[in-house]
Amino acid sequence: MQSDLLLGEPAGLIGIDEAGKGDYFGPLVVAACFSNDKIDIEFEKSGLKESKNISDYRAFILEKKIRKLSPFEIVVIGPEKYNELHAKMRNLNRLLAWGHSRALENLLAKTNPCEVVADQFGDRRLIENALMKKGRNVKLTQKHKAESIPAVAAASVLARAEFLRRLEKLSNQYGVNLHKGAGSPVDEVGRRIVAKHGKEELNKIAKVHFKNTKRIIA
Repeated sequence: MQSDLLLGEPAGLIGIDEAGKGDYFGPLVVAACFSNDKIDIEFEKSGLKESKNISDYRAFILEKKIRKLSPFEIVVIGPEKYNELHAKMRNLNRLLAWGHSRALENLLAKTNPCEVVADQFGDRRLIENALMKKGRNVKLTQKHKAESIPAVAAASVLARAEFLRRLEKLSNQYGVNLHKGAGSPVDEVGRRIVAKHGKEELNKIAKVHFKNTKRIIA
């Protein structure tokens, strides 16, 4: 179906979104998804919504449909790599832009968009550099609530489903439920892990620049 929806269509656009940005445990996941008019129609038929408005169960169902309908790329920045990059960049927006540019570069290699749409989160130069590296004269649009664009909504679902999958894998590895978010339940789990494995273990499962770290090891 994917090839049929791409044949004979004018250039579409790429939407980019991420998951895990506000979650202490787990990776940061960036997804880029291509769409055109035909794919948008199929997205609408599938009941696609921005991932924050759907349940985890629904995200996995939609993810399967999106993967069949459209070209996409997913970049997973695991906790250890995330902490390494954040220590160098000292800025979450720059780290986000780095992840967005990696996903974008990969998807540009197999699609021909006329526009790239992403949330407005700060410095856009890294994304623009990714476009220039591929020799593409592609318009870059950053806007608030970009999830209203089907390609961005699809990217949001892909990113969330992959984040949930990776978080569950870490939970199974440590034999404990690693909660989403950054609230008090997260601190409680963090203290249990530190008590059992030592505070250095947080670097393998968490984004250690969050304030949770100070509370956990206090």
